[in-house]
Amino acid sequence: MEVVQLGLLVVFSVIVASWAFKMVNWIWLKPMRMKKYLKKQGIGGPSYKLFDGNLKEIVKMKIEATSKPMELSHRIVPRLLPFQYQAVQTYGKMFVSWIGPIPRVNIMEPEMIRDILSNKFGHFAKVRVNPLVGMLAKGVVSYQGEKWVKHRRIINPAFHQEKLKLMLPAFYACCSELVEKWEKLLLSKESCEVDVWPYLQNLTADVISRTAFGSSYEEGRRIFELQTEQAMLVMEASRSIYIPGFRFADLVK
Repeated sequence: MEVVQLGLLVVFSVIVASWAFKMVNWIWLKPMRMKKYLKKQGIGGPSYKLFDGNLKEIVKMKIEATSKPMELSHRIVPRLLPFQYQAVQTYGKMFVSWIGPIPRVNIMEPEMIRDILSNKFGHFAKVRVNPLVGMLAKGVVSYQGEKWVKHRRIINPAFHQEKLKLMLPAFYACCSELVEKWEKLLLSKESCEVDVWPYLQNLTADVISRTAFGSSYEEGRRIFELQTEQAMLVMEASRSIYIPGFRFADLVK
């Protein structure tokens, strides 16, 4: 009996030790090897932080940037991508950042970007996204290989120049209705301040709805509102490290 118990204890200890080594390798040893390898190639970047990488910094800087009023200029990058903007100033147009233990090489050299986007040999794989993000963004953006070729071939005819010309009346109708709404705001006064952001959001949804489904945005408003809510929850999830099975813990969302 004691021999059996000892054997089970040894097996259990081996399993725990193996799991512990894999975890340590995943969250520390492998990132350190990758960091050293990238540094040899001249690619620097912000320091790797245990567990979250640079995720906390990215979220913190984003919150700080959006909490301030926008500048009256075209300098939108410091507001939209404050972490990346600061990293470019410090490390140059090519640097590595960390989303959890996963390195992400940021490239801003036009020639190199063109080579990557025109790659046909599969050397540049697309970033594996959080499975929760995949619930919303599945499609050509995330597909690779034969699956990408198949879906790209399916949607390609929809963006042919002749097909787009047939959509112009729908574009015109959507824009005309938007201008009419703004004109009505001026009927009772000479001037007024308009927050165009929600109007432009609705305009995009209206154009997609009319050209793809033949109905206006107003007719499918509730569906678009639910999709917007889903998108916000998915974006929130994308800022965290994905732990398999953990999505079932937050039952409310």
